[in-house]
Amino acid sequence: MTLAVRVPEELSARVPVEQRGPGLERDAVRMLVSRGAEVAHHTFRELPLLLRAGDLLVVNTSATLAAAVDGWAGHARVVVHFSTRGDDGRWAVELREPDGRGTTRARAGGPAGRAVCLPGGVRLVLEEPLSGRGDRLWWARVSGAGVGVPGLLREYGRPIRYAYTERDQPLSAYQTVFALPSADGTGSAEMPSAARPFTARLVAELVSRGVLFAPVTLHTGVASVEAHEPPYPERFAVPEASARLIEAARAGGGRVVAVGTTAVRAVESAVGVDGAVRARAGWTDLVVTPERGVRVVDGLLTGLHEPEASHLLMLEAVAGRVAVERGYEAALQGRYLWHEFGDVHLVLP
Repeated sequence: MTLAVRVPEELSARVPVEQRGPGLERDAVRMLVSRGAEVAHHTFRELPLLLRAGDLLVVNTSATLAAAVDGWAGHARVVVHFSTRGDDGRWAVELREPDGRGTTRARAGGPAGRAVCLPGGVRLVLEEPLSGRGDRLWWARVSGAGVGVPGLLREYGRPIRYAYTERDQPLSAYQTVFALPSADGTGSAEMPSAARPFTARLVAELVSRGVLFAPVTLHTGVASVEAHEPPYPERFAVPEASARLIEAARAGGGRVVAVGTTAVRAVESAVGVDGAVRARAGWTDLVVTPERGVRVVDGLLTGLHEPEASHLLMLEAVAGRVAVERGYEAALQGRYLWHEFGDVHLVLP
């Protein structure tokens, strides 16, 4: 769906909430709550009051990578966004032009064989475009200096940021309380940001009230801020313990609330033909739309997306079109903040 609204530039969250005033923590963001066409206004700290014992939150444990690295393509400066690691050791990458306000200008990646010089004597060679992505994303291979991509990112990378933010932030600003570094150094090119407002204190309060947590993993690739493309195949895992927790919550009448669109994609990718969630890991190309619907997720906690973003199709699948339109109308009227450092939207049945 595409919403017939315009988000004013001043509603972009330019810095994390904890930098906006003394004493503020991540859970100080505002939270719009939708139940059908009904809308209510809360702060995120009130989340424990809106959930009940037996409800289950599905959270993405993927850690955010310092996925942006400066380089040179011939005589031109470029920024390489490392998006997704393939099974063959290659990485899906995107080349962008630096402009001092975040790497906001996409540039064509090809032709095949183009080389990009990276710090530490590392060489990146573009091999072939990612299927269905035009000339924006390419499969590429690195060589030289004995450094793999995880080591390169740790030493020379920084978090991907876009021009609506005020300045670069440390990688810690892009990690959620649930983030677990993977053994192979893979992770998310962009933060699974719906979980950012959670603090350890808030998690403890939710647990004390009987709310359950089911960890899953989905490593997110880079978004297209220009074209609002649907996500391409991404690596995910739903562990056995989490599948059991989800099924137990459903059987006991609890609500399954996904924290972020990535959690929806992971869980819905693990549903069998009988409608049950089972442990599963691999790649998912699932795109949740109103036509496809959702089979397990009852509610969704998510950020506020651009009116053209493909994520809105998933939100419509969970909540219905009227709820999405009414919610976004209320968010604009209430001057909620957009993007990864912004406010959040909780959709309940």
